[in-house]
Amino acid sequence: MTRNAEVNHRRKRKMAAHRCSYSALLLIICSVSVFIVAYSQETTPAVDHHAAAVEDHPQATTDTTEKTSQQPAVEERSWEETEVEEVTLHEAPAGTQDTSAPETEAPSPVPQPKDDFKEELVIRPLHSGDIYASFQFRTLWETDFMRGNKVSHYRLFPKSLGQVISKFSVRELHISFTQGYWRTMQWGQPFQPAPPGAELWVWFQDSVTDVDGTWKELTNVLSGIFCASLNFIDSTNTVQPSASFKPLGIGNVTDHRFLRYATLPREIVCTENLTPWKKLLPCGSKAGLAVLLKSEKLFHSSFHSQAVHIRPVCQDLQCKTTSWELRQTLNVVFDLHTPGQGKREWSLFKMFSRTLTEACPLASSSKIYIDITDDPQGELFELSPATPLLSQAMVLGDRRTFSVYDLTQPTTFGTVRSLNLLIRWKSSVGGMLRPLLHAERYVAGYGLQTGEIHTLMYNNHPYRSFPVLLLDSVPWYLRLYIHTLTVTSKGKDNKPSYIHYEPSKDRERPHLLEMLVQLPPNSVTEVTVEFERALLKWTEYTPDPNHGFYVGSSVISSLVPSIVAMDTNITQDRPLFSSFFPCKEESSYFVRVYTEPLLVNLPTPDFSMPYNVICLTCTVVAVGYGSLYNLLTRSFQIEEPSPGLAKRLANIIRKMRGVPPL
Repeated sequence: MTRNAEVNHRRKRKMAAHRCSYSALLLIICSVSVFIVAYSQETTPAVDHHAAAVEDHPQATTDTTEKTSQQPAVEERSWEETEVEEVTLHEAPAGTQDTSAPETEAPSPVPQPKDDFKEELVIRPLHSGDIYASFQFRTLWETDFMRGNKVSHYRLFPKSLGQVISKFSVRELHISFTQGYWRTMQWGQPFQPAPPGAELWVWFQDSVTDVDGTWKELTNVLSGIFCASLNFIDSTNTVQPSASFKPLGIGNVTDHRFLRYATLPREIVCTENLTPWKKLLPCGSKAGLAVLLKSEKLFHSSFHSQAVHIRPVCQDLQCKTTSWELRQTLNVVFDLHTPGQGKREWSLFKMFSRTLTEACPLASSSKIYIDITDDPQGELFELSPATPLLSQAMVLGDRRTFSVYDLTQPTTFGTVRSLNLLIRWKSSVGGMLRPLLHAERYVAGYGLQTGEIHTLMYNNHPYRSFPVLLLDSVPWYLRLYIHTLTVTSKGKDNKPSYIHYEPSKDRERPHLLEMLVQLPPNSVTEVTVEFERALLKWTEYTPDPNHGFYVGSSVISSLVPSIVAMDTNITQDRPLFSSFFPCKEESSYFVRVYTEPLLVNLPTPDFSMPYNVICLTCTVVAVGYGSLYNLLTRSFQIEEPSPGLAKRLANIIRKMRGVPPL
């Protein structure tokens, strides 16, 4: 009975649990149904209102549906720049203005982006038959790195360089990597000059206390960013100019304690330097003009130079609004006699192995300029496809005419959606005007003890003289005799109006020589100084000491007289290639010229002598000591002479007979 009572009790408990679960389930279903009914009552007016709107504007709905169906997949999206059009009440249709005014409010203005990106390509046919191509990329950003504000959002400006500016309190930064030497007498003046190898000069903010320490850290960081040997920049190849390399941006800073300048003339430029340079662009090398930057074509040229310039610039004449400008430039000269280029014609595909299909979507301007100043009637060369757009710009003291191709216009690419510019020469290329200023430098003397450095500066202007500022940075192991410094023009002494000289310290700092010299018209000015070669320690020689030691290029800066009146308005919208150096006078323009680097031989010991000594010593030890050791450690034994053949046969017979041998 007890067991039956327990079973009945368990059944009752189960039935009660089932009843509770059923009631809970019914309660949940009722609440959900009530919620659905209430939601349907709230959304019905909105749906009716949307249906009425669709009936009033069926065409708009159809267009929207078609646009939605034509949108590409997520994987096929490309960068696009959003343009917002602000429509005022006066621009609205008259029929909808009265009805929408009492019901809607005026939309708030959308803030415009504070950064801007432009790209340009300038192609100039040279009189030697070569082609000069200059890429210009500029990024403007209206921000302030100097007030200690941490900038966390980067849109177009590369974050790596923005952090460098903030951390090291950089005011201006200019860095270039160049392979080859620019031949001024054959090619004319470049848009942005640069010396062979690597060049770096930086202006720091006046808040920096330890400039040398900050400079050393900055060079190490830039070495990692650009994958270069900038970490070899130290006090032995860094100078502090007193008059050269004025700031190119805002302000006229005169405290040169915050300026550092260094060069590495032996730096080799390769693909590993070009790749991080292209990654700084907003579109990289995926769209726009950067698709033409193919390394195997760029480095198979006579001259190649890439640079990065960062500086603050003004946005208006009163300079109330400032921005940071990042300008990336790449200059290349293609040789006419390159193998495989039999005909005298060039095209984008022959130069870069690619054609253009679109502009960078993030660029507000993307243009190609073809210099046709020397051939306005098309007698020397033919340009195709032709363009009706022409532009004039003041470049290096001359008014130049360019054919312009706007890549932001779809008509530029034609029906094939591809642009391949072709330049075909019709006749022999004529001569060109000599540049007004150029320079040369070489080493004279014989032997490995003393020598002379000769610097020649040419003023080709027929009747105007102008001053030039010469900067020479000579390594410490070339000990200059500054009392032998001579400056002559047309066979007469030309006394400099300003001389600044800092002697070197062995293994600490180089020589620094700055002079302000007046160049007479149509003359050659020669600067000569003697030096003595130092004997280095054997650990200070390079792995190939017999190749020689490089001395950086001389830097010559001057305001050269202009043929036409220059434009001094820095805020005017001009092509990028004509607005790099600021122009403050209409009668002159700024020019910077670099000479060739020098290759000097130093007294070099015979590094093969230790090897010869080691080989000779090992041979003597092996032969002499080995023989003596063998004699001292060998054990000698006396051996009896072997018996003759007859005696051995007799012994064998005696042994067989059991007789003792003889």
